[in-house]
Amino acid sequence: MENKLKVYYKDIIFASSNPIEIRKNKKLLDEGLIRKIAPKIYSANLIDNPADIIRTNLFEILSHQYPGALLSHRSAIEFKPTSKGVIFLTYTYTKKITLPGVTISLLEGNPPMNGDNMFYGTLYASQFERALLENLQISKKPGPESKTLSIPEIEEKLESFIRVKGENELNLARDRARVLSIQLNMQNEFNKLNTIISALLSTKPVTNLKSKIAIARAIGSAYDPERKKIFEMLFQSLISNSFANRPEKNNTSKSFRNFAFFESYFSNYIEGTKFEISDAKTIIESGIALPNRPDDSHDILGTYKLVSSLNNVRIVPENFAHFIELLLTRHKILLEGRPYIMPGEFKNTNNRAGNTFFVDYKLVRGTLEQGFEYYKALREPFAKAAYIMFLISEVHPFNDGNGRTARLFMNSELAIANQSKILIPSVYRDDYLLSLKKLSQQKSPESYIKMLDRIHQFSETVVGDNIDVMQNYLESCNAFKESEDIYRLKF
Repeated sequence: MENKLKVYYKDIIFASSNPIEIRKNKKLLDEGLIRKIAPKIYSANLIDNPADIIRTNLFEILSHQYPGALLSHRSAIEFKPTSKGVIFLTYTYTKKITLPGVTISLLEGNPPMNGDNMFYGTLYASQFERALLENLQISKKPGPESKTLSIPEIEEKLESFIRVKGENELNLARDRARVLSIQLNMQNEFNKLNTIISALLSTKPVTNLKSKIAIARAIGSAYDPERKKIFEMLFQSLISNSFANRPEKNNTSKSFRNFAFFESYFSNYIEGTKFEISDAKTIIESGIALPNRPDDSHDILGTYKLVSSLNNVRIVPENFAHFIELLLTRHKILLEGRPYIMPGEFKNTNNRAGNTFFVDYKLVRGTLEQGFEYYKALREPFAKAAYIMFLISEVHPFNDGNGRTARLFMNSELAIANQSKILIPSVYRDDYLLSLKKLSQQKSPESYIKMLDRIHQFSETVVGDNIDVMQNYLESCNAFKESEDIYRLKF
């Protein structure tokens, strides 16, 4: 009984030449405890589709059936069958074996060598440099039946390698590939590889490249492709929706400045710069930093200086060059009280918030440029505001002041269209940050757009020439409460 129970947990049972095993498998087969799912392969899984069982246990099957084989060519980079279900192994002979859901393509070639990786059981995988050379061989079949990746796909793998490990490591990989190419008699393939790498590193013409992301790196505009996908996703959601018209009601200079005060106060609060309202008013009215908090005071002053100037607020990017100029200028004004943070300069190290890693500092300009293309195609003020705020926030181009800069650009899009600007009160801080994180990590733009639309609806109601009356209204709406106090906006 114990042996019968054990067999229930075996997805894969291999045929054997051992007479005892042959009799045991036949008995289990006759009793309906196992079934044959492929030549010389049985399974105690009587429920799942044979193709699914084969795919789930593919590497165990390859290791058992073809000991010492080498996962090679595109399979050594993708580590899975192609979309047509083909997986490629270098072995002692050439043959194709068809199993449910998978075609095993055996290619006669050089056995595993020093540097190739023991992958699963007796199965090896080509080391990265060998796999690159293999993928630059000529293939007679196109697409998912080809043993090789396309040239643009190889270029993108190399560009990704540079992003993760840097140019020095790629040069070392090229050196290793040169040595391997002699051992494997793949000098022609190495010449192709060398041409691609040289173009990526800008030592050979960019015309040698096919991939857009590879070309971007070669011309000095390398970008983060994963971020570009998120920007496109947000763009698609924004352009397919319409948003409410919320005309600006703070039309006097006094009411505009009152709103700007609370906009500045809350924008700094989001970043952890917390003041009593009375202290913040004193800083703004006097233009002098509090002696015991000079840096935080300058943050309040810098933000207010930007958001309270109607002429400045109504400037929006005309083109990418203007966007960069505006971005650097506003950041310089914002953090002019903190010269050690490099105001007006892009970051020179990578930054993060919790487990969220922002765009690599070497990819800032290129990623902004890619994202700006979607911004140019948007027309509705709210859509442009929501997009450009996320673009800057997600790239995080500066060492500090990214959120405040992003929110300033957001409100510029609304101000120039004579729409109500947005302020994000303390009680809404967590909702705001969590929706940004959800869009960044879970690729979910809906909650971000819904959050910002709701806060825009609230911001439209914050109106008045009397700053104390405006403050009382905000207090009545729970705007100054901490979000952990489980308060919600009331309006």
